[in-house]
Amino acid sequence: MVIALLTDFGDYYPGVMKGVIRKITQDEVIDLTHSIHPQNVFEGAFLLHSAYRYFPAGTIFISVVDPGVGGDRAAIVIKTENYWFVCPDNGIAFPSAVEDGIRKILRIKESVSQFSGAFSSTFHGRDIFAPAGALIREGRMEHFERFKGEPVKLDLFDARVEGGRIVGRVVHIDRFGNAVTNITRNQIEEYSVTGFMYRGHEIPLVEKYEDVERGKPLAIIGSFNTLELSLREDNFSRHFNVDFGNIELGWI
Repeated sequence: MVIALLTDFGDYYPGVMKGVIRKITQDEVIDLTHSIHPQNVFEGAFLLHSAYRYFPAGTIFISVVDPGVGGDRAAIVIKTENYWFVCPDNGIAFPSAVEDGIRKILRIKESVSQFSGAFSSTFHGRDIFAPAGALIREGRMEHFERFKGEPVKLDLFDARVEGGRIVGRVVHIDRFGNAVTNITRNQIEEYSVTGFMYRGHEIPLVEKYEDVERGKPLAIIGSFNTLELSLREDNFSRHFNVDFGNIELGWI
């Protein structure tokens, strides 16, 4: 069985989580990513949703992007048809879990912290979520109980068409500066779009990067199966000062 980690922790902290996990179980631990932008739950949910199906059935995803750490939000486990999702109850795993089919939701008891040997109000990745994932692998279900209530929901694909434009979100900016949006392939194909207007620039919709000259902007359906805005062999987000959040594109 595989345990996969997704966090906004950068370096150091994930290594400590792995140490806690390996004290409990010797199964393989994979780093999905630790480069989520700090506190960006939406980006974490998007990348998890884009990746989970490529993992073998039974994988335990420990997903910790947790602005509410130490607060009132619950620490939960969602069992789906094929996977386990261990996470704070802030919506980060909800889109993935719904798509795969939720079977049950459990609350993590604070007793799991005995396996890290500490309990901090600022590092639940180490003291709650890491041991919880490992204990699930070992079948130690006495550290979990039924979750009462409804989990926090998150709608990843809320882009909408308004007249001659589409309003979506930039949900991920990769290391190449590509601005990945939540505008889906189906939305683009429904309207037979050939390109977009953005801040006075015409951006053609193309099938591959080399369809435009170096340094020119382009729109493309990328590996996430959503619209990405790019600058060939350059950095779109830096050039156009694009950040996370709403983005409006006019039709061409």
